[in-house]
Amino acid sequence: MKAFNFSLFDQNSKLYKLSDYLGKWVVVYFYPKDDTPGCTKEACTFRDLSAEYKKRKVMIFGISKDSIESHKRFAEKYHLNFPILSDEEKKVIKEYQAFEGVLRKTYLIDPKGEIVKIYEKVNPLFHGDEILKDLDQLIK
Repeated sequence: MKAFNFSLFDQNSKLYKLSDYLGKWVVVYFYPKDDTPGCTKEACTFRDLSAEYKKRKVMIFGISKDSIESHKRFAEKYHLNFPILSDEEKKVIKEYQAFEGVLRKTYLIDPKGEIVKIYEKVNPLFHGDEILKDLDQLIK
């Protein structure tokens, strides 16, 4: 299934388009709210594993309905080193069926722009490692 293309601004008001990452592996993860316990654990896990993702040339995007300003505070507080995108209108959240208060849901997208795996109801503590294991199976 083809991934829905999006254009959203990150915590630094920089515009990101999914289509700009064709040719690369991409992790798009949706989370309910900035600076809450589970969301913070998940974001910090991706932050802590970012060198492993970079080694595999994988781009990470976090998306929630929070504002750019909220994302900026969240990213600065926890030293997040990847874009967290603001979808206040919930357009992308709905396209990826991560609504209902915004579900914790992740999509792994291959270099052709195809969704190769959907992770639902993830455990924020182990999720980053789980994706890396799957990537190691897929990138050969």
